Amino acid sequence: MYWNGAIVLAMAADEAAARLGQNVRQLRAARGLTQAQIARLAGLPRATWGNLETGAANPTLAVLVRVAGALQVTLEELVQAPRAAVQHYPRGTLPTRLRGNVEVRRLLPDAIPGMEIDRMALPPRARLVGVPHTPGTREYFACEAGTIELVAAGERWTLAAGDTVAFRGDQRHSYFNPAATPAVGYSVVVLARVG
Repeated sequence: MYWNGAIVLAMAADEAAARLGQNVRQLRAARGLTQAQIARLAGLPRATWGNLETGAANPTLAVLVRVAGALQVTLEELVQAPRAAVQHYPRGTLPTRLRGNVEVRRLLPDAIPGMEIDRMALPPRARLVGVPHTPGTREYFACEAGTIELVAAGERWTLAAGDTVAFRGDQRHSYFNPAATPAVGYSVVVLARVG
């Protein structure tokens, strides 16, 4: 029984070393650094770094702390299952909601603190009334296709494809498609810091 347990532990250790090597190699490459450059940043010999990347090393906790510091990641990120460098989000997998007959879709799967980025698809003659944000918020709206009328603070701008307007997002505003064809625009809201 003990012998089987020892084999399982040895296999788990080999898998962890391989995972560590793959993560260290991927994180270094993503930063555009050579092994010599990153080893110097970590205060380690280049050969030690090379052994880490091959999965042949059995590093001490002190070495792992130096590696994590040089790569600016947590210890957990060094040993967890590697994340894919690219993630694909097929159509329909990001949050979409209807506001009236306007489709509003989040553009990014991960939240960016203090920022909202949405795609708005306005059918012909559709209007969307924006909700004023906290005081000091800025909003940027870009028209990608069609024509969109933006009203903010009582002023009206007619945007054609490629046009962008920046305005205070803490005031009343609305979007309107005056045409008989669909229109698409992108809204970037930079929320004011509170406190």
